[in-house]
Amino acid sequence: MIKTTLVFPIYNALKYTKRGLSYIYDCFKVKSDQKIPIEIVITDDSSTDGSSKWIKENYPNIILLNGNGNLWWSGGINKAIKYCIEELNSEYFTLWNNDIRPQNNYFDELFKLLISNKPDTIICSKIYFEKQYNLIQSMGGMYNSKTGYIYLNGSNKIDGNQFNKPMKADWFPGMGTTLHRNVFEKIGFFDEDTFPQYHGDSDFGLRATKAGFKIFAYPQLKIWNDTSNTGFSNNESFSVFFKSLTTLKSNFNISKDIKFCNRHSTNILAYMYLIKKYLMHIGGFLKWKILGIFGMKRK
Repeated sequence: MIKTTLVFPIYNALKYTKRGLSYIYDCFKVKSDQKIPIEIVITDDSSTDGSSKWIKENYPNIILLNGNGNLWWSGGINKAIKYCIEELNSEYFTLWNNDIRPQNNYFDELFKLLISNKPDTIICSKIYFEKQYNLIQSMGGMYNSKTGYIYLNGSNKIDGNQFNKPMKADWFPGMGTTLHRNVFEKIGFFDEDTFPQYHGDSDFGLRATKAGFKIFAYPQLKIWNDTSNTGFSNNESFSVFFKSLTTLKSNFNISKDIKFCNRHSTNILAYMYLIKKYLMHIGGFLKWKILGIFGMKRK
């Protein structure tokens, strides 16, 4: 049987890690101190909530790496994958998060796909929102290099027949994605310097596509993502709004969007998409700022 190594970074959020690991082990119907048919390598980027201690005590077979507190997502993933290549001689890698729940037969279906696909195919999952059971978050991502338009297949749509077949993608989300080591050998690792958090996955996926790799999302690989601990919370204060434009935790970080557009766009019109994105961001903030005067709050 073709095996894969499951890798993901963590930083605090121990309650999500506890729940996330139990979901994985439930798929194999084993206890936390037993071996499962996959290796799990976690990069703990200097958590302060006792995450490493808890994992060591409860999941002794998990390989735990330590970060310096500045790895973010891309650096944490890179550290785990480099360890797997150098120390475990891993062939496949499954990118994971501590806030996702796989369907019980997820890994059975994944192993079947690894056998039936060639190493040049990157395998993605059908991702749902955890709190809206049948609402799709992603079936892979698409990018128009001329217009700059970047989006997720099926995002915010109710699941239906149109999403029950494999969907081709240009890039992939950084969870529930499995790829062969030859992708890293050909194009390098995630760009942790330019895109340490957001766009780390989309940049890598587009680089892989340009290098000739194929990306497909398969409907039988179902996972549910709890987004309650994701991203940067933007409330109605001016200070937090301006921080949303610069912090690495925010998807509205202007610098990372410009760098992404510089690297992957093929037409100056692509920058119009960025202008529109940030005008809507500013407009949305001002709208709720005004409505707040009348006691209305953003949900």
